[in-house]
Amino acid sequence: MTVWDDLVGQDRVQEQLAAAARDADAQVTAVSAGEPVADASKMTHAWLFTGPPGSGRATAARAFAAALQCVSPDRALGGQPGCGFCDGCHTTLVGTHADVEIVRTDLLSIGVKETRELVRRAQLSPAVGRWQVIVLEDADRLTEGAGNVLLKAVEEPAPRTVWLLCAPSLEDVLPTIRSRCRHLTLRTPPVEAVADVLIRRDGIPPETALAAARATQGHIGRARRLATDDRARARRAAVLKVPLRVEDVGGCLKAAQELVDTAAEDAKQLAEEVDVKETEDLKAALGAQAGGRMPRGTAGAMKELEDRQKRRKTRTQRDSLDLALTELTGFYRDVLALQLGSGIALANEEVRDAVDRIARASAPEGTLRRIEAVLACREALDRNVAPLLAVEAMTMALRAG
Repeated sequence: MTVWDDLVGQDRVQEQLAAAARDADAQVTAVSAGEPVADASKMTHAWLFTGPPGSGRATAARAFAAALQCVSPDRALGGQPGCGFCDGCHTTLVGTHADVEIVRTDLLSIGVKETRELVRRAQLSPAVGRWQVIVLEDADRLTEGAGNVLLKAVEEPAPRTVWLLCAPSLEDVLPTIRSRCRHLTLRTPPVEAVADVLIRRDGIPPETALAAARATQGHIGRARRLATDDRARARRAAVLKVPLRVEDVGGCLKAAQELVDTAAEDAKQLAEEVDVKETEDLKAALGAQAGGRMPRGTAGAMKELEDRQKRRKTRTQRDSLDLALTELTGFYRDVLALQLGSGIALANEEVRDAVDRIARASAPEGTLRRIEAVLACREALDRNVAPLLAVEAMTMALRAG
């Protein structure tokens, strides 16, 4: 076992990160011994991981962070940093290392306040590890102001601080930030590699693992969820019926309403699971008595929590809708594959009859138009168009004709 075991189908990226971890280890060892540091080091203070959803951007960043903190004695004997067993590797991977801050958000954006706190931490020397590492999994969600705050820290880093930023593409990060980072591009993992991980790590039966990996087109997280969650499979099955339900205006509007309602239900379920506990924990921390009034001066903290929960609910609903739109895109991609006789494996083999029916009833030009309609809906949601209006416009565009 090593820290790279969960990084699927990214051999080139793994080699680059392993080489940088070796040089980083040599650099720290040289400084500690008062020796000069090699000029041709493959290590740098800021990295930007990009790649499509499911490619493993955050997994690569966390694995690299663990390799940087590796304290295995085998390193001195020519071994590679990132053993996966030592205290540095283990605590980093489970999220408890004192010098590794992993930042992910369930909100729509990361603001200036949170970023300033990260920058403050980045100026500290490592407490117990070899590096101070900040992993920002959602760098694409930085507001413009937050990005400008981060820029200063990336321009003038502390000697033993490393920034690991993750985003879907270069365009999702401010040009001034990405120009100061070493860029690594991850690819969508092969279906077989994803299935192998599900079998080996999660104990999922081979047939189920392969079907889930193919259905999600190599998205590791979604494949695991689809293989293990009955609710996820039921939601996917409902989405894949939409192309057969948009033959008239009434069917279009009903399908749109159900998609939006399902996303809203997901957000509501998460709120029921998380919001109540968060609220009760904050009340207890602020000194509220059971069934009594809140102490004076605590209204601001409660209002801040309510605002955060509201933003998280919006993000959850949007993510749920985005997943449904991704499934629809995959369906019409299969339709186009049949129409063009490409011979590639279908992602939605379980609904081949529906795919074949749509393929025979339409032309490739119509399929491309439908895929564009789905993409336009995603763009509209990103612009904060009302979800029901955006989805209704899409389902109307999916009609035959």
